[in-house]
Amino acid sequence: MSSDLFIASPPPRRGFFARFAKAAAKVPNGLRVYAVGDIHGCSGQLAQLLRAILEEPWHGDKYLIFLGDYCDRGPDTKGVIDRLLALRPGVRACFLKGNHDQTLLDFLDDPSVYRLWSGFGADQTLASYGVAPPESLDDCALRDARDRFAAALPPQHRRFLKNLSPSTRVGDYFFVHAGVRPGVALERQTDEDLLWIRDEFLMATAPFGAVVVHGHTPSEAPVRRANRIGVDTGAYLTGRLSAAVLEGDDCRFLFA
Repeated sequence: MSSDLFIASPPPRRGFFARFAKAAAKVPNGLRVYAVGDIHGCSGQLAQLLRAILEEPWHGDKYLIFLGDYCDRGPDTKGVIDRLLALRPGVRACFLKGNHDQTLLDFLDDPSVYRLWSGFGADQTLASYGVAPPESLDDCALRDARDRFAAALPPQHRRFLKNLSPSTRVGDYFFVHAGVRPGVALERQTDEDLLWIRDEFLMATAPFGAVVVHGHTPSEAPVRRANRIGVDTGAYLTGRLSAAVLEGDDCRFLFA
Protein backbone atom coordinates (compact mmCIF):
# COMPACT_ATOMS: atom_id res chain seq x y z
CA MET A 1 0.00 0.00 0.00
CA SER A 2 1.29 3.44 -0.86
CA SER A 3 2.56 5.55 2.00
CA ASP A 4 1.41 8.79 0.40
CA LEU A 5 -1.89 10.60 0.69
CA PHE A 6 -1.74 13.96 -1.03
CA ILE A 7 -3.82 16.67 0.62
CA ALA A 8 -4.50 19.69 -1.55
CA SER A 9 -4.04 23.21 -0.22
CA PRO A 10 -3.00 26.53 -1.81
CA PRO A 11 0.65 26.33 -2.91
CA PRO A 12 3.17 28.84 -1.59
CA ARG A 13 4.89 31.18 -4.00
CA ARG A 14 8.39 29.94 -4.74
CA GLY A 15 11.13 31.96 -3.10
CA PHE A 16 8.85 33.53 -0.50
CA PHE A 17 8.63 32.98 3.23
CA ALA A 18 5.30 32.14 4.83
CA ARG A 19 4.97 33.55 8.35
CA PHE A 20 2.33 32.58 10.84
CA ALA A 21 1.18 33.92 14.17
CA LYS A 22 3.36 33.17 17.14
CA ALA A 23 2.62 30.09 19.21
CA ALA A 24 3.37 29.29 22.83
CA ALA A 25 5.89 26.62 21.84
CA LYS A 26 9.54 27.75 21.93
CA VAL A 27 13.05 26.61 21.16
CA PRO A 28 15.95 27.65 23.41
CA ASN A 29 17.29 31.17 23.09
CA GLY A 30 20.11 31.55 20.60
CA LEU A 31 19.05 28.50 18.58
CA ARG A 32 17.37 28.40 15.18
CA VAL A 33 15.96 25.03 14.11
CA TYR A 34 15.31 24.08 10.49
CA ALA A 35 13.04 21.02 10.14
CA VAL A 36 13.30 19.73 6.56
CA GLY A 37 10.43 17.73 5.10
CA ASP A 38 10.47 14.56 3.00
CA ILE A 39 13.17 14.75 0.30
CA HIS A 40 12.33 11.55 -1.64
CA GLY A 41 15.28 11.48 -3.98
CA CYS A 42 15.01 15.15 -5.02
CA SER A 43 18.67 16.12 -4.75
CA GLY A 44 18.30 19.33 -6.76
CA GLN A 45 15.69 20.77 -4.41
CA LEU A 46 17.76 19.64 -1.44
CA ALA A 47 20.79 21.51 -2.76
CA GLN A 48 18.73 24.70 -3.18
CA LEU A 49 17.20 24.46 0.27
CA LEU A 50 20.51 23.73 1.99
CA ARG A 51 22.06 26.71 0.25
CA ALA A 52 19.25 28.95 1.47
CA ILE A 53 19.49 27.60 5.02
CA LEU A 54 23.24 27.88 5.30
CA GLU A 55 23.33 31.37 3.78
CA GLU A 56 20.66 32.83 6.07
CA PRO A 57 22.27 35.31 8.45
CA TRP A 58 22.12 34.26 12.09
CA HIS A 59 24.45 34.97 15.00
CA GLY A 60 23.39 31.97 17.10
CA ASP A 61 23.45 28.22 16.46
CA LYS A 62 21.65 26.56 13.56
CA TYR A 63 20.30 23.03 13.99
CA LEU A 64 19.10 21.11 10.92
CA ILE A 65 16.61 18.31 11.57
CA PHE A 66 15.70 16.11 8.60
CA LEU A 67 12.35 14.38 9.03
CA GLY A 68 13.11 11.22 7.05
CA ASP A 69 12.20 9.65 3.70
CA TYR A 70 15.42 10.40 1.86
CA CYS A 71 14.80 7.64 -0.69
CA ASP A 72 12.22 6.52 -3.28
CA ARG A 73 9.87 8.38 -5.63
CA GLY A 74 12.35 10.96 -6.93
CA PRO A 75 15.25 10.14 -9.27
CA ASP A 76 18.34 10.59 -7.10
CA THR A 77 18.30 8.85 -3.74
CA LYS A 78 22.04 8.27 -4.03
CA GLY A 79 22.66 11.97 -4.66
CA VAL A 80 20.51 12.95 -1.69
CA ILE A 81 22.46 10.77 0.73
CA ASP A 82 25.79 11.83 -0.79
CA ARG A 83 24.82 15.47 -0.25
CA LEU A 84 23.74 14.92 3.34
CA LEU A 85 26.93 13.03 4.14
CA ALA A 86 28.91 15.92 2.64
CA LEU A 87 27.43 18.63 4.86
CA ARG A 88 30.28 20.93 5.69
CA PRO A 89 32.07 20.46 9.01
CA GLY A 90 30.46 22.34 11.85
CA VAL A 91 26.90 22.00 10.53
CA ARG A 92 24.85 20.55 13.38
CA ALA A 93 22.28 18.09 12.04
CA CYS A 94 19.93 15.31 13.15
CA PHE A 95 18.68 12.72 10.66
CA LEU A 96 15.39 11.01 11.47
CA LYS A 97 14.12 7.78 9.96
CA GLY A 98 11.14 7.61 7.61
CA ASN A 99 9.03 4.61 6.65
CA HIS A 100 10.60 4.55 3.17
CA ASP A 101 14.08 4.42 4.68
CA GLN A 102 13.06 1.55 6.95
CA THR A 103 11.56 -0.33 4.01
CA LEU A 104 14.85 -0.05 2.11
CA LEU A 105 16.64 -1.59 5.10
CA ASP A 106 13.98 -4.28 5.37
CA PHE A 107 14.58 -5.21 1.72
CA LEU A 108 18.26 -5.74 2.44
CA ASP A 109 17.29 -8.20 5.18
CA ASP A 110 14.39 -9.84 3.35
CA PRO A 111 14.13 -9.66 -0.47
CA SER A 112 10.40 -10.45 -0.38
CA VAL A 113 9.85 -6.93 0.99
CA TYR A 114 10.28 -5.73 -2.60
CA ARG A 115 6.69 -6.83 -3.27
CA LEU A 116 5.59 -4.05 -0.91
CA TRP A 117 8.39 -1.60 -1.68
CA SER A 118 7.79 -1.73 -5.44
CA GLY A 119 4.50 0.08 -4.87
CA PHE A 120 6.12 3.25 -3.53
CA GLY A 121 9.38 3.97 -5.23
CA ALA A 122 11.75 0.99 -5.06
CA ASP A 123 12.68 1.06 -8.73
CA GLN A 124 13.70 4.74 -8.66
CA THR A 125 15.97 4.05 -5.70
CA LEU A 126 17.54 1.00 -7.32
CA ALA A 127 18.11 2.93 -10.53
CA SER A 128 19.87 5.75 -8.70
CA TYR A 129 22.50 3.18 -7.66
CA GLY A 130 22.71 1.70 -11.15
CA VAL A 131 20.73 -1.41 -10.26
CA ALA A 132 18.04 -2.81 -12.56
CA PRO A 133 14.76 -3.89 -10.93
CA PRO A 134 14.05 -7.61 -10.62
CA GLU A 135 12.80 -9.29 -13.77
CA SER A 136 9.94 -10.90 -11.88
CA LEU A 137 8.54 -11.19 -8.38
CA ASP A 138 9.66 -14.77 -7.82
CA ASP A 139 11.97 -15.45 -4.90
CA CYS A 140 15.06 -16.08 -7.01
CA ALA A 141 14.71 -12.80 -8.93
CA LEU A 142 14.13 -10.86 -5.73
CA ARG A 143 17.20 -12.37 -4.06
CA ASP A 144 19.28 -11.48 -7.10
CA ALA A 145 18.03 -7.87 -7.05
CA ARG A 146 18.72 -7.62 -3.33
CA ASP A 147 22.25 -8.95 -3.78
CA ARG A 148 22.97 -6.54 -6.64
CA PHE A 149 21.63 -3.62 -4.63
CA ALA A 150 23.57 -4.61 -1.51
CA ALA A 151 26.77 -4.70 -3.60
CA ALA A 152 26.07 -1.28 -5.14
CA LEU A 153 25.08 0.47 -1.90
CA PRO A 154 28.15 2.25 -0.48
CA PRO A 155 28.99 1.19 3.09
CA GLN A 156 28.67 4.78 4.31
CA HIS A 157 25.13 4.94 2.87
CA ARG A 158 24.14 1.77 4.69
CA ARG A 159 25.59 3.15 7.94
CA PHE A 160 23.73 6.42 7.41
CA LEU A 161 20.42 4.60 6.99
CA LYS A 162 20.99 2.21 9.90
CA ASN A 163 21.92 5.06 12.26
CA LEU A 164 18.84 7.22 11.62
CA SER A 165 17.01 8.27 14.79
CA PRO A 166 13.29 7.61 15.41
CA SER A 167 12.62 11.05 16.96
CA THR A 168 14.16 13.98 18.75
CA ARG A 169 12.98 16.82 20.95
CA VAL A 170 14.09 20.44 21.10
CA GLY A 171 12.43 22.81 23.53
CA ASP A 172 8.66 22.51 23.20
CA TYR A 173 8.83 20.66 19.87
CA PHE A 174 8.92 16.92 19.16
CA PHE A 175 10.30 15.97 15.74
CA VAL A 176 9.33 12.73 14.05
CA HIS A 177 8.64 11.37 10.58
CA ALA A 178 4.96 10.41 10.58
CA GLY A 179 3.45 11.49 13.89
CA VAL A 180 2.51 10.09 17.27
CA ARG A 181 -0.35 8.06 18.67
CA PRO A 182 -2.78 10.26 20.63
CA GLY A 183 -3.07 9.41 24.30
CA VAL A 184 0.36 7.76 24.49
CA ALA A 185 3.22 9.59 26.19
CA LEU A 186 5.90 10.77 23.79
CA GLU A 187 8.56 8.62 25.44
CA ARG A 188 6.36 5.51 25.01
CA GLN A 189 5.60 5.83 21.30
CA THR A 190 6.32 2.79 19.14
CA ASP A 191 8.57 2.86 16.08
CA GLU A 192 5.62 1.60 14.00
CA ASP A 193 3.59 4.69 14.85
CA LEU A 194 6.51 7.10 14.58
CA LEU A 195 7.12 5.86 11.02
CA TRP A 196 3.64 5.08 9.70
CA ILE A 197 0.77 6.63 11.66
CA ARG A 198 -1.56 8.92 9.77
CA ASP A 199 -5.30 9.40 10.33
CA GLU A 200 -5.46 9.02 14.12
CA PHE A 201 -2.65 11.54 14.47
CA LEU A 202 -3.79 14.00 11.80
CA MET A 203 -7.35 14.13 13.14
CA ALA A 204 -6.37 14.62 16.80
CA THR A 205 -7.03 18.05 18.28
CA ALA A 206 -5.79 17.52 21.83
CA PRO A 207 -2.20 18.44 22.81
CA PHE A 208 0.44 15.72 22.49
CA GLY A 209 2.74 17.00 25.24
CA ALA A 210 4.77 18.97 22.69
CA VAL A 211 4.09 20.47 19.27
CA VAL A 212 4.84 17.63 16.86
CA VAL A 213 6.80 18.57 13.73
CA HIS A 214 6.42 15.88 11.07
CA GLY A 215 6.45 14.89 7.42
CA HIS A 216 4.95 11.73 5.85
CA THR A 217 1.63 13.19 4.66
CA PRO A 218 2.22 15.50 1.68
CA SER A 219 0.29 18.68 1.00
CA GLU A 220 0.88 21.53 -1.42
CA ALA A 221 1.71 23.89 1.45
CA PRO A 222 2.90 23.35 5.04
CA VAL A 223 0.19 22.63 7.61
CA ARG A 224 0.08 24.53 10.90
CA ARG A 225 -2.13 23.40 13.77
CA ALA A 226 -2.05 24.14 17.47
CA ASN A 227 -0.64 20.67 18.20
CA ARG A 228 1.40 19.89 15.06
CA ILE A 229 3.30 21.29 12.09
CA GLY A 230 3.48 19.32 8.82
CA VAL A 231 6.25 20.15 6.37
CA ASP A 232 6.01 17.48 3.67
CA THR A 233 5.14 19.42 0.52
CA GLY A 234 5.55 16.47 -1.85
CA ALA A 235 8.87 17.46 -3.39
CA TYR A 236 8.75 14.63 -5.95
CA LEU A 237 5.27 15.75 -7.11
CA THR A 238 5.28 19.53 -6.66
CA GLY A 239 8.98 20.31 -7.06
CA ARG A 240 8.86 22.15 -3.70
CA LEU A 241 10.90 21.09 -0.69
CA SER A 242 10.07 22.84 2.58
CA ALA A 243 11.57 23.51 5.98
CA ALA A 244 9.91 24.84 9.13
CA VAL A 245 12.12 27.51 10.69
CA LEU A 246 11.72 27.71 14.47
CA GLU A 247 13.31 30.53 16.43
CA GLY A 248 12.23 31.56 19.92
CA ASP A 249 8.43 31.30 19.77
CA ASP A 250 8.27 32.14 16.06
CA CYS A 251 7.59 29.76 13.16
CA ARG A 252 8.01 30.46 9.47
CA PHE A 253 8.60 28.32 6.40
CA LEU A 254 11.37 28.27 3.84
CA PHE A 255 10.88 26.78 0.37
CA ALA A 256 13.11 25.58 -2.47
